[in-house]
Amino acid sequence: MADLEARVRDQVNRGLDCSTSALRQIGLRRDMTRLIRDWKAAGGGDLLPQIRERVGLRPLKKDSKTARAALRR
Repeated sequence: MADLEARVRDQVNRGLDCSTSALRQIGLRRDMTRLIRDWKAAGGGDLLPQIRERVGLRPLKKDSKTARAALRR
């Protein structure tokens, strides 16, 4: 779904028609909402991870250029 969001953003930024991609993205979000609702109806009670938690768990790429740029700031 993240790839599709990036595609929509890219199409908007370039002034292209993004209606097909945007409708597909809306459909995926609708499916995700339905799956979560079904999961909760089946007794699912665990907290689902938030995007902020998921991003915080990703390992950072170590790049000497990035480190040097961060030191200059």
